[in-house]
Amino acid sequence: MAITRGHRFPIEFDEAFPQGLVMVGEVSPDNEYQSRDDRSAGRPARQRVDETTGKRQWKVAVTDPSEPNAKRASYEITFLADVQPVPTTTEVLPGMRPIELDGLTAEPRVAGNGEFKYQSFVFRATGFKAANNGGGRAGKSPGNAGEQSAKAA
Repeated sequence: MAITRGHRFPIEFDEAFPQGLVMVGEVSPDNEYQSRDDRSAGRPARQRVDETTGKRQWKVAVTDPSEPNAKRASYEITFLADVQPVPTTTEVLPGMRPIELDGLTAEPRVAGNGEFKYQSFVFRATGFKAANNGGGRAGKSPGNAGEQSAKAA
């Protein structure tokens, strides 16, 4: 039996991100492309809906400290939820907070251009895990810091 294209593999957060993730900015709606004509006509932007789950899509920029390639260390994570997910941790610097994701899935994808292609993943989550303490990774002690070689949104 073959695995169909676009299959989403469930994965534990600690397996995918051994050193955790840092959220940069805020969670925002993942809106569909809106042409200049649509904007000038005053048509509202439509939020994307996931074809598999039927849930609204939200996006957030993250940085993965365990990624050795600086150009691949920052990307977007997509949340699938009816309402906007709210982070459970506090900011460590303005606009930056350590996070841990709940309901994480990874979808393999080929990224890059021409002869410079590499294996990457599209990560989706259903929300944020609750923070158990105030220091270190969300829900982890500072001594528990441990991704796969490449990721992309």
